[in-house]
Amino acid sequence: MNVKKLIAENNRKRELLTPENEAYYSDMLIYIRLQMALSEQQSEEVLMEMLDHLLEGQEEGKTAKDIFGDNPKAFADEIIEQLPKEKKRAVIPFIAGIVANIVSWILMIRGILFLVLSQFTEVKTEVYPIAVVAVAFVISCFVCITIWFILRLVKNSLFQEKRNTKMDMLKAGLVGAVGMGVVLAATLFIPEVGPSFNFSWWASFIAGGILWIILFITKKLGGK
Repeated sequence: MNVKKLIAENNRKRELLTPENEAYYSDMLIYIRLQMALSEQQSEEVLMEMLDHLLEGQEEGKTAKDIFGDNPKAFADEIIEQLPKEKKRAVIPFIAGIVANIVSWILMIRGILFLVLSQFTEVKTEVYPIAVVAVAFVISCFVCITIWFILRLVKNSLFQEKRNTKMDMLKAGLVGAVGMGVVLAATLFIPEVGPSFNFSWWASFIAGGILWIILFITKKLGGK
């Protein structure tokens, strides 16, 4: 099976686990999947083998601790050492997709906002490419830092008997809010220099809509 089918099958089979075994196994699953340098295909194959082994043991009355030991992190580290390294995780396309999705919504919201405001006052529709590139760079940094921080929170919460999920959500929310504040500040205060062109509300809305549709279709095709 390919990676997507393995993940779908893994999700289906995990529903057969007891709550205790599912919690134990899920921590190892997330921990292994977060190792971005590993072969995704072989990681999922090993995770499926582990799940099948756990389900067989569960039918015999065994727990995950009986099968894999009392230290799931150490066991997972042993598995990781045996898995081949493969730089095939599409980190850059993944981040680029998030940035493009944010840009598509910004363009559509800009179009709607300018349409509404134009009914009451004169709206400046000039766009400065240099400022746009600078804002796009700030958005990219915001996305990278947010993803890194959330993955770090998730990794640190694994294999903990007591987890402060609310605190982790609060931290993630604060990072997101600060990041959005920085993006908004960059949009407002980056100087408008260099050449410019007129970018009307309808052009902004259509451009954002086309970009969003392209991303949506690409995601659907990639999911097959």
